[in-house]
Amino acid sequence: GGSITIPCRYDLKYKNNVKYLCKVDHLQICSPDVQTDHFKSIDKASVSQDINKQTFTVTMTDLGTKDSGRYWCAVEINGGSDVMIERFQLSVTAGTPELYVDQQEVTGVEGGSVIVKCYYRNTGNRKWCKIRDSVQCVWENSGTTEGKSVTLQQTTDATRGNVLTVTMSGLKMDSTGWYRCGVGDLMMPVHITVRQQTTTQSTSTMTTTQSPTTEQPSFSPTAEPVQTEGGKEKDTMSSIDLKVLLIPLGMLVVVISGVLVTWKMWRKHSKYSFYNNYNQYFPRRQLY
Repeated sequence: GGSITIPCRYDLKYKNNVKYLCKVDHLQICSPDVQTDHFKSIDKASVSQDINKQTFTVTMTDLGTKDSGRYWCAVEINGGSDVMIERFQLSVTAGTPELYVDQQEVTGVEGGSVIVKCYYRNTGNRKWCKIRDSVQCVWENSGTTEGKSVTLQQTTDATRGNVLTVTMSGLKMDSTGWYRCGVGDLMMPVHITVRQQTTTQSTSTMTTTQSPTTEQPSFSPTAEPVQTEGGKEKDTMSSIDLKVLLIPLGMLVVVISGVLVTWKMWRKHSKYSFYNNYNQYFPRRQLY
């Protein structure tokens, strides 16, 4: 009654070819159940394709025990033999599966981390792999895949049994893609989508991870430097206005001073000339 999504990765040279999923019978004959030239559900299977990531994905729903078996992902070759690009064994049980995850679709934020929990009952080496042109795996404890830190932690749950907790840190946009959680011979595909961090998310992250400091208010939208800068501009404008008024006033004072000095000199000269002329035409008489 459950469902599963299976990614099948192909070579770039097959991007325009028809791809399909088929179940192999006891005669090793594989007849297509669903293919990419029919993008719709057929019975209990549906298919989609992402050419940019060179992956076509098959989702099978309402699974029953009769759906258990071997499957192939293949590419149709016109005028030649088809090419198998992926093969896997699907095991559908009535009880608890030997390996499963809560969800096959996980979303994270750029720069953040995601946690995937894989529950299992079988034994074997534990691993986390990125599905690309060449599969890159981290085994048992910790390591990196394409520069991203990956930690594997083994714990036990009282009701679910063994738990493999996978933590991927330092996510980047190119971390988006298909991964596999594996224990022994069993593997479960998990798709991780990384989204860009929004302004709200970024502010929230800074608030929760930084300790309060006296400099913290300077990061707020109403920080003091904005107001201080405006005050400087206002003071500068006032200073310029005052200079504009003082310059002509000073020049006026200089002109008035010059006029007064000139007037005084002219008056003195006129008085002196008057007395000279008066004495010349009206000589003083001497009294006896």
